[in-house]
Order: sequence, then C-alpha cells, then structure tokens
Amino acid sequence: MTRSAPLSRPATARREALLGWCLALPATLLLAVLVLAPLAVVLGLSLTDYSLGQADTRFVGGANYARLWGDPTIRRALANTATYVGLVVPAAVGLGLGLALLIQARRRLRHVYEVVFFLPVTSTFVAMAFVWQYLLHGRIGPINGWLQQLGLGRVDFLTDPSVAIYALAAIGAWQLIGFNVILFLAGLASLPRDVHDAAALDGMRGVERFARVTWPLLAPTALFVTVTSCITACQVFDSVAALTRGGPMGSTDVLLYRIYQTAYQQLDIGLGAALSVVFLAIIVAISLLQVAIADRRIHQS
Repeated sequence: MTRSAPLSRPATARREALLGWCLALPATLLLAVLVLAPLAVVLGLSLTDYSLGQADTRFVGGANYARLWGDPTIRRALANTATYVGLVVPAAVGLGLGLALLIQARRRLRHVYEVVFFLPVTSTFVAMAFVWQYLLHGRIGPINGWLQQLGLGRVDFLTDPSVAIYALAAIGAWQLIGFNVILFLAGLASLPRDVHDAAALDGMRGVERFARVTWPLLAPTALFVTVTSCITACQVFDSVAALTRGGPMGSTDVLLYRIYQTAYQQLDIGLGAALSVVFLAIIVAISLLQVAIADRRIHQS
C-alpha cells in the first residue's frame, strides 16, 4: 500500500492562498455590489448634467463641481454642518465619558442606568420629533415656561435663525450620548484591574488616577467614539427634515439636507451627485485626520 507524497511548501502555500480567496470572495462581491458600484455610479453621475426624467444626458466634466464652488447656499450648508459638528461631538463624547464613569462607579441599579441612557438610540426620531417640537415651542413649550419662571426671556428655539442650529445640536448630542455611554462602559470594563490596583497602592486617587492610568488605557476607545460621533454628526438629516426643514432663513440647512433638496426636489441629479462626492471626501478626510492625530497621541502616551 503506497502513501501519497506530501505536497511541497510552495504548493501548500498556493492551496492556502486559493482557499483564502475562495472564502473572501462572497464578502468581496457583496462589498463591490453594495458599496463600490454605487460609489462609481454617483461619481459618474457627478460628471454629467443628468436630471431626473431627462431623456438626454451630456458629459460636463467638472462643471458641477465648479457650480458647487460658486454656490452661496452650499457654502452656507458647509458652515452650518461645521457648526453642528463642532457643538455635538465635544458634548456627546465628553458627557458620554462622564456618565460612563459615574455609572461604572455604582454598584446598584447600574443596568437600569445603562438602559435609560441607551433609550434615545433605540427610539425613532420621527416619533420623538413631536416631543421635541412641543418641548422647544416658543409659546407653549415647558422649557420656555421654566425660563420665564427664572426671569429670563422667551426663546424661539426652532424659529429664531440665531438659535435654531444650537437647539438642533442639543438634540443631536442627546441622540449620541447614550450610544457613547455604552461604548465607554465597554472600554472601561476591558481595562486591566491590576493596573488600577497598583495605582491605588501608589496613592493615586480621583482625577490623578484617571489622567495617568485610565485615560491612556482608554484612548483607543475614545478614538473610536470620537470618529463615529463625528461621522454621525456630519450625517445629520432627520432632525432638520422633521423640525426646521433647513430654516429659518437657511440657518439649519446642512449638507445632507442640501443634497436631498438638490437631487430630489430640484431634480438636479448631477449636481446632487457632485455634492455627495464632496460630502464623502469630507467624511473620509476628517476620519483619517482624527485617526492620525489620535494614533500619534496613543503611541506617545
């Protein structure tokens, strides 16, 4: 009875590589069909003058991008989005971390607090919009009632151009805090206990132990939370569509809502696709910048 000769090392490596490609092929095809192909279509449409329902379509090159550069409404949408992100991300990350530290320190009712703070993530904002519209109403809203009881003036949160973007930012932070709390709690739970015990033996307490031990170990989680919060904040749409529709006077007109207006209300698909490409490039640039800066700080710490 003869035994087959063992395969040579190059043949074994080729078989393993082929097996790896076969295993990765379904996911690769799914990624290509669901992500890469739509991106290619959007990029192609951004180079045309296609409008919804139009029979003839011409290749216009970078004309749509030139139109974006000279459009004041696009610049206003960029500024509003930057303001919104600049308000929401620090509040959502900072408050999420603070609440996670407070919840972790509790022995009783910890899971109750986790569920309570996670509820905004599970709720449908279109339904919650009615609640926020009532709370922030300039005349019958309870928040204005409390302000008047404190001797302060009435504030039209959703109809005052100088206030509306800040009201939406507060709602956006409320939506994100619960998710960030859960992420920070998971990060805190994964930290090695012996390091904290050693810090306690060295006499570190409170803020000093957090700054020297907890925060450096939690930096990868904080990086992930910051990047995801920034991406989510850049994608604000539902609160604008449900509460202000870009008003008053364009003060809450953000990039995603401007894409919706351009492509689906003005039916200018080419310009809307160009704006979508710009929006995607901004998201990628912000994410890469945050990862590069935070990664350098993590390695330095």
